[in-house]
Amino acid sequence: MPPETASPSALEYVCRYGSMRLLGVMSAKEAFRYGEEVVIHSDRGTEIGTVLCEATTAAISGLHEPTSGRILRRLDSTDRGDWSQMSEMTRRDLAACQPHVDRLKLPMQLIDVERLLGGERVVIYFISESRVDFRALVKLLGKEFQTRIEMRQIGIREEAKLLADFGDCGQEVCCSRFLSKMPPVSMKMAKLQRASLDPTKISGRCGRLKCCLRYEFDTYESLAEELPPIGSKILTRDGSCRVVAQDILAGQLIVHTEDQRRIMVPKGDVIQVLVVGTGPPVRGKKKPRPA
Repeated sequence: MPPETASPSALEYVCRYGSMRLLGVMSAKEAFRYGEEVVIHSDRGTEIGTVLCEATTAAISGLHEPTSGRILRRLDSTDRGDWSQMSEMTRRDLAACQPHVDRLKLPMQLIDVERLLGGERVVIYFISESRVDFRALVKLLGKEFQTRIEMRQIGIREEAKLLADFGDCGQEVCCSRFLSKMPPVSMKMAKLQRASLDPTKISGRCGRLKCCLRYEFDTYESLAEELPPIGSKILTRDGSCRVVAQDILAGQLIVHTEDQRRIMVPKGDVIQVLVVGTGPPVRGKKKPRPA
């Protein structure tokens, strides 16, 4: 018997949609290609999405709590016209919301307004340092917009995701372009990668540490584990010496020898680790000489 072929209704694609660049697994009745703009029905309603890839097991495993839905059709000229009108409306929506917030004296800062293509709801993004009772505001805005109102409190990083454009690298900010989840970033990551500790150079558009410091951290950490820690006493062909710094990517060590020289040796020249150190890097003023 010939092998069974998947029915068109079994097709599934990973799609990106919404102002917050949500990711979802969408069923489809026809084939789509990467980058195609489509109209989808998500758990929020009818909206515009972009096809990223087929929803293979590998692709789905890399998603964090993906939503589900279905692709209704390819985006056509009518949909584009409707979306253009809605985009114009959102600019006025934000201005219409502010008087209500001021009148109710709510401790919040409005950031953005999102309308869905199908008009099922209006999503209002805001920042606040505390929890806000916005039930009265929702009633007022529901009468104003004649649709369902969803209030969504976001953080500083999410604000950049909505409003920021380009980063210091010249590329569109990562959180806006492809990140669906904000990775935790710490100063430890910057130090391990020997990045500048100047806050103006390692902070992103949100004012927090750049997300890109997280991308190569695991690699740096893995390579660092292959090197004797700072402060270790090691034995090399030049004799006994102490590790004062590491060049992680090059796989080399800056060591202080018994005859008061500071040289650089590859990790392969380490014969034995006599004492395992735990101290911080020692930054010398003298440039080390190659062994």
